[in-house]
Amino acid sequence: MSENLQLATFAGGCFWCMVKPFDEQPGIHKVVSGYTGGLKENPTYDEVCSNKTGHLEAVQITFDPEVYPYQELLTLYWQQIDPTDPGGQFGDRGESYQTAIFYHNEEQRELAEASKLELQQSGKFKKPIVTEIVAAGPFYEAEDYHQHYYKKNPIRYKLYRTGSGREKFLKEAWIDQDKDQELKKRLTSLQYEVTQNSGTEPAFRNEFWDHKEDGIYVDIVSGEPLFSSKDKYDSGCGWPSFTRPIQKETVKEELDVSHNMVRTEVRSKEADSHLGHVFEDGPRDQGGLRYCINSAALRFIPVDKLDEEGYSEYRSLFEK
Repeated sequence: MSENLQLATFAGGCFWCMVKPFDEQPGIHKVVSGYTGGLKENPTYDEVCSNKTGHLEAVQITFDPEVYPYQELLTLYWQQIDPTDPGGQFGDRGESYQTAIFYHNEEQRELAEASKLELQQSGKFKKPIVTEIVAAGPFYEAEDYHQHYYKKNPIRYKLYRTGSGREKFLKEAWIDQDKDQELKKRLTSLQYEVTQNSGTEPAFRNEFWDHKEDGIYVDIVSGEPLFSSKDKYDSGCGWPSFTRPIQKETVKEELDVSHNMVRTEVRSKEADSHLGHVFEDGPRDQGGLRYCINSAALRFIPVDKLDEEGYSEYRSLFEK
């Protein structure tokens, strides 16, 4: 291990659900699922789940504090759990699913204690914060099939997060109330429903499904550039369809298992707005993808307004 790297260890209920949030951050070198806090050496998954070994399911993170400080890890950790539940997490009950922060040095202990106190005093939760802060001890890696479960079994992982109640709780508990109220005032009810609640507008009865003017389409929430009219085509589906985003980095894809379907959801990178879905039935000569996007998630900037609106760098898309 490089001298610049450190360890952080967190228990947050089922370790399947605790890997992905950290895995996606800069400065994170490794996330391992395992067991800690108990007495038995090298416990198995079945032994830990029996609640007789004293171990908790946990994740151990190797991180670069200069890129992603421990304080930020703590903030992200709190946002993955219900810190007021002493009996487990969501649908998972028992000692092995309790929450805890395992500190590796005195600085981590002090930061964790301060973070816990700040959360309690914020008033976000009416019940006491029961997550324990204890010294890190031996950490035993879980069986291989538990490692990075979200990558190996994406559909089951998504169904598990949703079915356990974790997804719903976290969305409601950690919403930024001030930002949410501002969005409700600024957006129409349909724009809010689509971007914030993953709603869908009616086909053929939306603003841009048959729109043909040259320009770019930006996120209605943040204004980040998303799609160009140069990549727009008539797919016959009744929603704006594009073969690609302006830049792949401006959108992110998530597995969507709602409505008894398995689809790939498209969200904006910066604002995390729900945009629509991407399918593999687009024009083959242009990559084969169809980005099916809700008009309510978009604002259109015509070519002659690009400079005025601060998007002059995209004028080159329309120059011959």
